[in-house]
Amino acid sequence: MKTLQETLKKENYKKINFKVSKTQHLLIKATINGVTGDFILDTGASNSCVGFECIELFKLKAGKSKTKAAGAGATDMITQVAKNNQLKIGRWNEKAFHLVIFDLSHVNQALQQYKAKPVQGIIGADVLLDGKAIIDYYNHCLYLK
Repeated sequence: MKTLQETLKKENYKKINFKVSKTQHLLIKATINGVTGDFILDTGASNSCVGFECIELFKLKAGKSKTKAAGAGATDMITQVAKNNQLKIGRWNEKAFHLVIFDLSHVNQALQQYKAKPVQGIIGADVLLDGKAIIDYYNHCLYLK
């Protein structure tokens, strides 16, 4: 019987390992515009995002946005948008990727309470849908096509 990995490799999926944090978040490395950061893999987040403090780090061209963000413990947050960025996760990449930028301090404060490392952003459903994602929780692998 073929393994999931063998089957998905034949379908041109890229395997990306993730870690599970002390807080039970899925942690993944991603590279935006050539700069690598730590991200939470969040199936419940509609869009991928980074914190305001990471605009320079990831070389983003932030623009105005009328959209308000909401997340666990926070609502009605002001956002910006950064269009046409290069996103790379493992060997998978997207060359015209849009990011939401907003205040992630509430996320990192919650992580710090558990002595977990802060993150630069969140990888959300936009990437998971675009990459036809399959998450293998047992083996801590994300597959993107």
